[in-house]
Amino acid sequence: MKNIWKNYWSTIVMVLAIILGSIVGIIFKDKAKVLEPFGTLFLNLLLTIIIPLIFLTITTSIGKMKQPKRIGKILICIFGVFIVTSLISVFYGLVVTKSFKLINSNHIANIKEVLTETVEESTESVNYLERTVSTLSVGDFPQLFTKSNLIALITFSILVGISINMAKEKGKGFLDVLDSANNVLNNLIKIIMYYAPIGIFCYVAALVGTFGKEIALGYGKTFIIYTIFALLFYAIFYTLYAFIAGGKEGVIRYWKNIIPPSLTAISTCSSAASIPVNAKCAQNIGVSEDIANTTVTLGTSFHKDGSIIGSVFKIMFLVYLFNADVSIFKIIGIALVATLLVTAVPIGGGTISETLIITLLGFPLSSLMMLTIIATIIDPPATLLNVVGDSASSMLVARLVDGKNWLKQKTKKRTA
Repeated sequence: MKNIWKNYWSTIVMVLAIILGSIVGIIFKDKAKVLEPFGTLFLNLLLTIIIPLIFLTITTSIGKMKQPKRIGKILICIFGVFIVTSLISVFYGLVVTKSFKLINSNHIANIKEVLTETVEESTESVNYLERTVSTLSVGDFPQLFTKSNLIALITFSILVGISINMAKEKGKGFLDVLDSANNVLNNLIKIIMYYAPIGIFCYVAALVGTFGKEIALGYGKTFIIYTIFALLFYAIFYTLYAFIAGGKEGVIRYWKNIIPPSLTAISTCSSAASIPVNAKCAQNIGVSEDIANTTVTLGTSFHKDGSIIGSVFKIMFLVYLFNADVSIFKIIGIALVATLLVTAVPIGGGTISETLIITLLGFPLSSLMMLTIIATIIDPPATLLNVVGDSASSMLVARLVDGKNWLKQKTKKRTA
């Protein structure tokens, strides 16, 4: 019980803050707006750290990368499986959110005014090539470090990280400085998050007080729908992956061994903390050690079914809220980019992802808090899918690398 509280206390406290804020907003209505400045303070703190967070985390992550000592065929199969299963997750999230409207914004006509920013639509006709260049780059160095040029900043950060890698030992000093700054920033985030329950409570109270219970019901509806369909995905799709990989025997072995990593994911709410038990689970199923360890380790950073489905939910929540018309292809693209681009970021990755979603959709950055709330309430079921998805993927990789008889070969080796 103590370990569960240790791993979940922040989530539990923030969920309580959301519930209490909603109650206060419903009871006091417009009077709850007096709490808005305290919520704005938390929002401003989050927005202030976005730029250095993106630059430092992406640059240092790439700067530290080393060439994996794995067979090319295994790596190609791993990323091939990751891409296909990630696309399946996106389409699944899209079907669910298209079937169930997460929030009704008919009674929230003044949402843009309350969020203090407007969604500006450009009337200027811009060539697609020019738009791509202006998105990926800026004309002056200081312009990189502004919230309006996040994609350009990410591009620059990736290039700097690659340059550090190319410099090898000569770039180590610069990497150490950036890594030190990144550690300091991560501690700053921890300090800010101590204020999170208060900030979220005040923000939700003012939001619900202004818009009524509709927004609170939207959060509750989002949580219920996500949890139900996450469990369905867990039961149906991973069973299907196991069957494709190893037939009936694959399904039996999968369900015989998958419970420990499932419970670890739920109890720790951490994909990284689940790596040892998850890799052991894959090996117990019959996946070879090199495939199991590589798939699970890489999957923790680059393959997160729960987070990708969650990104679709966040996107569609804003789309419904703002009554926006966004194409299916754009939703798919944003969900993949916003999730896969920052999954290796240990702290603050969610904030970067949510900021990217808002920026790419062209919505007010002041709506960041809404996505932070959604991320908080769906975290446990999302982590479950993130972890278990790597076990199922390792079986598919084993099928591709070792052939259709991979399970029988493993059994023979054990009995020999």
